Amino acid sequence: MKKVIFGVALALGGIALAGGALAQGRSGKPSIGVAEFKNESGAGWWRGGVGWELSGMLSNELSSLGSFRVVERSKLESVLEEQNLAASGRVSSGTGAKIGKLTGAEYLVMGTVTSYEENTASTGGGVSFKGISLGGKKSDAYLAVDIRVVNTTTGEIDYSRTIEGRSSGGGISVGVFRGGFGGALANESKTPAGKAIRAALVEITDYLDCVMVQQDGCEAEFGAKERKRRDSNKKALKLD
Repeated sequence: MKKVIFGVALALGGIALAGGALAQGRSGKPSIGVAEFKNESGAGWWRGGVGWELSGMLSNELSSLGSFRVVERSKLESVLEEQNLAASGRVSSGTGAKIGKLTGAEYLVMGTVTSYEENTASTGGGVSFKGISLGGKKSDAYLAVDIRVVNTTTGEIDYSRTIEGRSSGGGISVGVFRGGFGGALANESKTPAGKAIRAALVEITDYLDCVMVQQDGCEAEFGAKERKRRDSNKKALKLD
C-alpha cells in the first residue's frame, strides 16, 4: 500500500513539475527574426536596400514593444543568405531548424509588399507665388504587405495575414511610430509613401503582438479587417 501511495505521489509531483515548466515556457517572450522584405508591387520608391531597411524598421518596432526578443540583423542576414532564402522565399523544416539554432530565432517573419497605390488630387484653394505652389492638393497612398510567420522548428507557417497601410491628406490614424527613415528611404519620411509605410509597420507590430503574445480576443479585430479587405477586393473585381 505504501508503495502505491508513493508511486501516486511521484506521479502527481511529476505532473506538477511538468505543468510548472510549461507555464514557465509560456511566460517567456517569443524569439523572433525579421527577414528581408520582398517586393511584388510597382512602387516607385522601392530600390536597392529597401528590403532590409523595412526589416530593420519592423525589428525596431517589435523590440520597442517589449513583447518579443528580436534577433539582430547581423546574426540573421548571413544565415539567410547562406540558405538562399532570398531566391526561394521558402523555409523547410530542416532549414528552419538550422536558422533557429544559429540565430536563436524561434520564428521568422517574412514580408512581401504586394500592392502600392498613390493618388494626388486637386482640392482647390491653393496659393501660388513666384512659381512656388502651396496647398490645393491632397495625396492618398495605400500599401499592402503579405506577412508570414514561419516556425523555425517545423518549417510551417504558423501565422499569415495581409496587412494594409493607408495615408490620407496630412497624416495617418495609427499609434506612435518608434522607428526612423534612413538610407534609400530617407527621402520618403514625410511623403504619402512614407506615411503608408509607417501605418503598415505599426499594424504589423500590433498583429504579431496580438496573435503571438496577447491572445486575449484581439484576434477578432484583425479577422474583421481581413474580411473587410477580402470583400473590398471582391467588389473591385466586379464579379457577376
